[in-house]
Amino acid sequence: MNTEALAHEEHRDDFGSKLGMWLFMVTEILLFSGLFISYSYMRSQHPVEFHHAGAHLNARIGIANTYILLTSSLTMVLSLVAIQRGERLKSMLLVAATILLAAAFLGNKAFEWTTEIRHGIYPNSPHLATLPPGEQVFFGLYYTMTGLHGLHVIAGMGVLTWVLLRLAKGSIDRDNYVLLENGGLYWHLVDVVWIFLLPLFYLAA
Repeated sequence: MNTEALAHEEHRDDFGSKLGMWLFMVTEILLFSGLFISYSYMRSQHPVEFHHAGAHLNARIGIANTYILLTSSLTMVLSLVAIQRGERLKSMLLVAATILLAAAFLGNKAFEWTTEIRHGIYPNSPHLATLPPGEQVFFGLYYTMTGLHGLHVIAGMGVLTWVLLRLAKGSIDRDNYVLLENGGLYWHLVDVVWIFLLPLFYLAA
């Protein structure tokens, strides 16, 4: 196979990988869109209860986690720029920084959940059962949507760890970085979902 044919084959593989990633992201967007629509409908039915329940959450933790994820998106962008310049070590360090920021996000979220559980607010808890129906719905959606997002963060950490290992082996370089690019796209989706969750649960009280 000559050089031109090989380049064409690699371009086709890259296009297929990117297309597959975008199609996957569309399914994820549809999933969270359904949850956002459910939240909006239930909030319209219980505006006072949602307002009261939202005031119970720690907005400072929610905002801090937003800064953490925005910073992690920046490190992913810089990692891609670095590999495009042939700076593999720098790219690796930036991906590692993204993973550490994701861990910090999960640490904050675990602290927040633990606090709520200590207050007796968790699915099917006796205390939650005493609250008005609208507040029960709010916390049900809160745990469902932030929990699902947390699972995506964990999945993203797994993907980025795999990307980091591929970088370390030299499988990703300035001429072949589509895996890093796709990993970055997934991580940006995780960040964007949180940006929607922040006002719904923490700032709309």
